[in-house]
Amino acid sequence: MSNDHLQSVLAQTAEERFEYFLDAVGEEREIWILINSDEHFLKLHGEEDGGFEYLPIWPSSDFAEHYSQDCAEDSNELTPKSIPLPQFLNRWLPGLDKDGIEVGVFPGADNSVWISEPKDLEQNLRDELARF
Repeated sequence: MSNDHLQSVLAQTAEERFEYFLDAVGEEREIWILINSDEHFLKLHGEEDGGFEYLPIWPSSDFAEHYSQDCAEDSNELTPKSIPLPQFLNRWLPGLDKDGIEVGVFPGADNSVWISEPKDLEQNLRDELARF
């Protein structure tokens, strides 16, 4: 991916990046997260509504890696990890829902992010897959 394309997508609003995410994941059939050297996934904390935890996810390794290098505090330990879409839909989202963890879809360089309940994101992704 060219740096110009990466920067132009990152400059979009959270809602535009959410739409980009759905389209890209619908085509590629994988989700990207960041993990540390102990294989623990990155969880972030939102400040709204008294605070909440969320799992940040990206549509490609390029965007996840860019976030880890430019935005994450412990960036030297974070590496992108792919999760196949069926596994994300069938195991990750139900687990996140059970644990009360929301999903932060495609955080941007400006720290804006589209926060979604796991069940809502599952429906959005299944609707996107129905288009293909």
